[in-house]
Amino acid sequence: MAIVISFANQKGGVGKTTTAINIAASLAAINKRVLLIDMDSQGNAGTGLGFVRAAHKQNVYDVLMENSKIEENILTTAVKNMHILPASAKLAGAELDMLDLENREYRLNNALETISNNYDFILIDCPPALGILTINALTASDYVIIPLQCEFFALEGVQQLLSTIQAIKQKWNPDLDILGMVLTMYDKKLGLTKAVEEDVRNTFGDKVFKTIIPRNVRVSEAPSHGKPALFYDFKSTGAQAYLRVATEVVNALEKRI
Repeated sequence: MAIVISFANQKGGVGKTTTAINIAASLAAINKRVLLIDMDSQGNAGTGLGFVRAAHKQNVYDVLMENSKIEENILTTAVKNMHILPASAKLAGAELDMLDLENREYRLNNALETISNNYDFILIDCPPALGILTINALTASDYVIIPLQCEFFALEGVQQLLSTIQAIKQKWNPDLDILGMVLTMYDKKLGLTKAVEEDVRNTFGDKVFKTIIPRNVRVSEAPSHGKPALFYDFKSTGAQAYLRVATEVVNALEKRI
């Protein structure tokens, strides 16, 4: 069965979607079968892979509402071995739409059970909020990866996320665990960046991946071309960093299995 990993941080603009896309592409590049699920109503994971929302009807909202089966909503990407379950603007109203649904926290988990054997990894890009969509993602996940931007407020809100993860372990998913934290948007020219890194590593120790994702113009440009950084500019420092993080992910999983 697939290993399910959510990328979560309720703070926006930390590189969460970019990290999910590029780790997914890196895993696909080493011949792992990967499904990326976009749970954010903005749909940036789909856009970053070249999909125009209006051009397809497939979306995760209809899966959560049980309007259609999950296998009917999965699209093939231009990256070999990589599929996507795209978002929908209707996800913005999911909190209200799912309020009275039976087993609403398990909707995504139940859907994934039917296709789990088709993939090695299922990666979930969570919205920047700790609502029902993130709860669905974490309830369906084996692990969480937390992207943290190298800025003054990097740790702001992380404790709330950790409390949410603990609550989900107690109520819905006792096997959920944090796989690691990824430091993103690292600018070595800024003294503050190094201080933030030291603060995060002192706080979370070996939970923080060794590889740091630098600020890199090629990584920023790649989504506008509908490509992961790995396939936009393989030699760029950003693409190479994400490859190393993907290696750390695989190694961390091997130690736990």
